[in-house]
Amino acid sequence: MPGMSRVAADRSYRALLAIPSLARVVAGMQLARIAQSMVSVAIVLFALTTYRSPELAGIVTFVSIVPGMIVSPVAGALLDRHGRARLVFLDYVVACASLALIGALGMAGELPVWLLLSISAVASLTTPLSATGLRSLFPLLVPRSMWERINAVDSMGYVVATIVGPPISAALVALLGAPATLVVIAALFAAAALVVMGIPDPRTDVASTGRLLLDAWQGLLYTWRNPTLRALGFSISGMNLAGGMATIVVPLIVLDHLHQGPATVGAVFAASGLGGALAAFAFGRVNSAGRERVMLALPMVGFAAAIALLLPQQLVLVVASMTLQGLLNGPMDIGLFTLRQRRTDPAWMGRAFAVSMNFNFAGFPIGSAIAGWLAARSIEAAVLFGMAACLLASLIAWRGIPRVQRERVGEAIDGERAAPAAARWRP
Repeated sequence: MPGMSRVAADRSYRALLAIPSLARVVAGMQLARIAQSMVSVAIVLFALTTYRSPELAGIVTFVSIVPGMIVSPVAGALLDRHGRARLVFLDYVVACASLALIGALGMAGELPVWLLLSISAVASLTTPLSATGLRSLFPLLVPRSMWERINAVDSMGYVVATIVGPPISAALVALLGAPATLVVIAALFAAAALVVMGIPDPRTDVASTGRLLLDAWQGLLYTWRNPTLRALGFSISGMNLAGGMATIVVPLIVLDHLHQGPATVGAVFAASGLGGALAAFAFGRVNSAGRERVMLALPMVGFAAAIALLLPQQLVLVVASMTLQGLLNGPMDIGLFTLRQRRTDPAWMGRAFAVSMNFNFAGFPIGSAIAGWLAARSIEAAVLFGMAACLLASLIAWRGIPRVQRERVGEAIDGERAAPAAARWRP
């Protein structure tokens, strides 16, 4: 189409947002991500202030994440079969309703623990619909020549939410109380739902058997048999081991060893976010085609060096470490997102992205658990664990990711064609 050709030729951020419906998608995504980052703080403070139970805070956090991870292959199959925008909208509506219900019942004093956990678990089941739906929608809406740009916007969206959401959430809890804060966050999800409501889904062929669970199983097989997605899963999981370590060790250093307050912890993590935003914006202008392995493997080595700055346990070096980690995260995000897009058949993007994203994230809770155990005995041991994880991740990325992926994964799954042409869905 002539209009699309003109947009594709202009690779600026202004041209990116001129793509039909994309500005609404990005605006809705940003509202929802800020709300999600606020929830992570507000729900913990809700459990601590209402039930006076740190154990419950941990359990609520667990049940609000893990059920969604378990059903992510099914969520991916739904996205491939029924379209992305409408299911993103559905997740925002579910998040709004669940938080409003928890907040209202909490203000009324009528929320027993079992009901809190039940609502949180049920709400988590739709979370992959928006997380995966948006990321698999971008390469369908945006010309290939502008994938680096939209991936930079995607990366910066998380960074902005990380910087903005938690401080606002904590301030609202102090001002209004945790239950009322959850209602405010529910309103943010409602606003996000209104922004994305009615966005048309791009038409694409989808390989489907017509059976949801079989489609989900084939999505698992496709991701595992795709050499790029498999190598990314192991390497990014390794990096997330280090990320999980940092979430435990950095607050311990700042609070217990440097005797600073929670505000300093927030400022240190904000430095990482700001560095990430600058790097994502800069590397979004770079054509990553053929350079993705370098954009992944080299920053991973740099991460090991950045984490080493935590060993002296000095505030200026902690800030430098987190800022450097943020800067290195920019090229890594662009390399990861664009490589996954280029090496995934559009007919499998919903399922493959759902499985891949959760595979990649699996290292984070494991890293947090290991680092918590190590840090109780030695901060230095936990830091060295994070450094080793980064170096191992770099080796896996460099050796495991194919330079060129010629085989067509998904042509046949378990010896049978994924779906005959007549059985292809068009969401």
